[in-house]
Formats: sequence, structure tokens, C-alpha cells
Amino acid sequence: MLKAGIFQSNGANLRPADRLGALDAAITDQRLDLVVCPELFMSGYNVGTDLHRLAEPADGEFARSVADLARQTNTAICYGYPERDGELIFNSALVVSKSGDTISNHRKLAIPPGFEQSFFGPGDQLTSFRLGGMNCALVICYDVEFPEVVRAACMAGAEIVIIPTALGAQWDQVAHRVVPARAFENGCYALYANHAGSEGDITYAGASCVVGPDGRDIARAGDRPQLITASLEACRVAAARQRLPYFADLVALRTKLA
Repeated sequence: MLKAGIFQSNGANLRPADRLGALDAAITDQRLDLVVCPELFMSGYNVGTDLHRLAEPADGEFARSVADLARQTNTAICYGYPERDGELIFNSALVVSKSGDTISNHRKLAIPPGFEQSFFGPGDQLTSFRLGGMNCALVICYDVEFPEVVRAACMAGAEIVIIPTALGAQWDQVAHRVVPARAFENGCYALYANHAGSEGDITYAGASCVVGPDGRDIARAGDRPQLITASLEACRVAAARQRLPYFADLVALRTKLA
């Protein structure tokens, strides 16, 4: 069993240190195995050219501070940040183990229309890791809106799909309909971590959620900053995939559609 939390953070213009302090206060004494923070948690999402100023490498100052917090709380931490790699910047999410070691770094694959295309280069591969005896895949926001991405991750073995996001209120159907559909059609857990409140001209949807392999909510946040938690079990994934063997049946179906 893996006890997971989602930190639905305040989307207001905050310094990285303020964001980390809020996370510290939220998870201390919670005894979580994993906590997931939103897309671009470190910098804020709707911060314009500050993305360039705040971008740092995967082993930068903020990453080291997160590693310290992971060790102090004995909790693996996933968070979004603008990753600097030479002259390029990526919309990335990093996972730090409870011992403070980096175990995964995902670069957003699908860059949506809008300001992101002016700032970020696209990633070029799926990202997976193992935690608490379960296989995890890491995708970011727009990535999950392509069924092919989550299907490929789960066919490669993922039982948990972790999704930091920055979802505006006008797109709330993604949180309430698309994410549960991804969990159901793949028999996997979905951990969807959004911001709350407003940041500049964006009002966030909140609605962070943990969805079970049956497509039903286990925990769901409202529209304010909060921490939600849930216990994840590999046996529930196996049971869902045995009851609805989509992966096996897909092979036969593809021959009919070819």
C-alpha cells in the first residue's frame, strides 16, 4: 500500500520559498509516501518572463531544498518547475525520493497553444519510475489529454499515472471527466494535482483528485488550497484490469482496424 497526497497549492503570486514553506506546513506529520504538487509549482504558472528568471537545472537550489524537505518528512515529493538545460527551458516535473535522491524528471511532451510555446521546448520521451512497490508514470497537464500518452505509459507497466497540472476554471471538464476516463480505460490510479485560487488573469479550477482504477474518485479537492490523501493498492489495479482486459483485447482489435 502506498499513501499518497496531492497538495493543491495557492496559485497567487508567491516566491519559491513561500511555496516550499506552504508545502512543508501541509505535509509535516502526515506520514505520506508521496506528495504531488502542481505544474510549475516552484515558479508559478502564469508569471510571464519570470519563468526565464526562475528557471533552474534539475539539481538547482530549489531542488536541493525540496530534497531536504523530503528527508525531514520522510516523503517522496513530485513538483513542477521550469527546467533550464543550457539555452533551453522545459516545463518539467521532478520526483525526489524520501531519502532526497532524484528518481525521475519528466519534460512535458505536448506544449499547448498559448504562451507556453514561446517559453518551452517539448520533451521527447515517456517517464517512469518505481515507488512503494508500484510502477509510476509521470505526465504533465496537456499530456494527459491525449489518450495515446496514458495508454502507452500503462502498456509499458504503469499502475499509477501522476499528473501535475495548471488547469484554468474554464477547462474544468478535464479534471471531472477526462482524468477519470483515463483511469478507467487503463485500469490505473490517476493523481491529478492542480493549483487553486487566481494568478494574474487565470482562475484555477482546483478539483485536484485521486481517481481509482475503476474511474471513480477516491479523493477530490474543492476550489481552495488543501491537501487530499488516499491509499493506493496494486491489487485494485490488477482487479480492474482482470475485469476489463482492455490491453489484451486491444491487440485483437487492432488487427480488425488495420
